[in-house]
Amino acid sequence: MHGFISVMFSLLVISGLQVSVESAGIRFQRSIDRHYRMEMSVPNGGGWGSWGHRDMCPIGTWAAGFSLRVEDPVGEGDDTALNGIRLHCVHSSNSYHSYASVQSDVGSWGRWTEIKWCPSGFLIGFQLRVEPSQGNGDDTAANNILFKCTQGSLAGEGTNWGFWGDWSQTCEGRGICGLRTRIEGPQGRGDDTALNDVRMFCCD
Repeated sequence: MHGFISVMFSLLVISGLQVSVESAGIRFQRSIDRHYRMEMSVPNGGGWGSWGHRDMCPIGTWAAGFSLRVEDPVGEGDDTALNGIRLHCVHSSNSYHSYASVQSDVGSWGRWTEIKWCPSGFLIGFQLRVEPSQGNGDDTAANNILFKCTQGSLAGEGTNWGFWGDWSQTCEGRGICGLRTRIEGPQGRGDDTALNDVRMFCCD
């Protein structure tokens, strides 16, 4: 059912429609035009690629968990590290049995990690681990993400190149409710970096 919801959300991003879907008896209303209170960013994001579409949690839900698409180190090959970020949105921060998943653009490589849930509350801030330009070396750009929850924090299962930057702003509102990613598409014989940067949106 969760996969079906994700597919429905992707179709709605393309069509711009509003509909309601149900998961485990809970009704989710999806809207790409959901009002948000603030947009959060970090100063160390990579500069390659272009910004994808904004994807928002269903109305009345906020992100309490996340998963990452990560390519493990490939040895002598072309590493891309972090390829995608997926937010998992719930009505209540202490009930994770039913959720809706949203994501912006995603790179072409790697696997999705298991969901990590806030110990309490919703996601309210983030920090990126980013490898700066390597010149003639192998660039990977964003490698990992660390989220601040209402209480506690959650580290992603990304890779270890690069450095942690400063924290984003802290949500003004109840919690993070959407995201937009900056992705470099496949470069053919060139150096691939996949995910470079991300912006998060906060809603009341």
